[in-house]
Amino acid sequence: MRTKHTFRLPPDLASQLADYAARKRVPQALVVEAALASHLSPDGADRLEAALARRLDRMTRQMEMIERHVTISNEALAVFVRFWLTSTPALPDTALAAAQTKGRERYDGFVEALGRRLARGRKLADEVSQDIAPGSEQGRADKSS
Repeated sequence: MRTKHTFRLPPDLASQLADYAARKRVPQALVVEAALASHLSPDGADRLEAALARRLDRMTRQMEMIERHVTISNEALAVFVRFWLTSTPALPDTALAAAQTKGRERYDGFVEALGRRLARGRKLADEVSQDIAPGSEQGRADKSS
């Protein structure tokens, strides 16, 4: 059952209501009803803000995970470079050409292994997390040695 209401509108607003209703080919009462329902329902801007806040929170968590992975990668590279620089002796000039040839072969093997690893989906960050997780096999093995 519908309830009848009587109210007055300023002339410019009444004109806009009449024009809009005529363009949409709907009764003016339907336009007023929809406008009131929209105005009295939870604010669309509040719903949009809540949705954006959820999305931003998810993006923030993803960025934090990316930052963590980049930090792990940077530290792994730094440890490797430091180890390599401190443990690899300089080569005499006579062995340099052979070492460069062997280095290119090893690099090609490295790139191939990296491609296989990436195709399998294994990630260094996952392995590190498993290695340092309490109760992990690797963690226990490291402690016992």
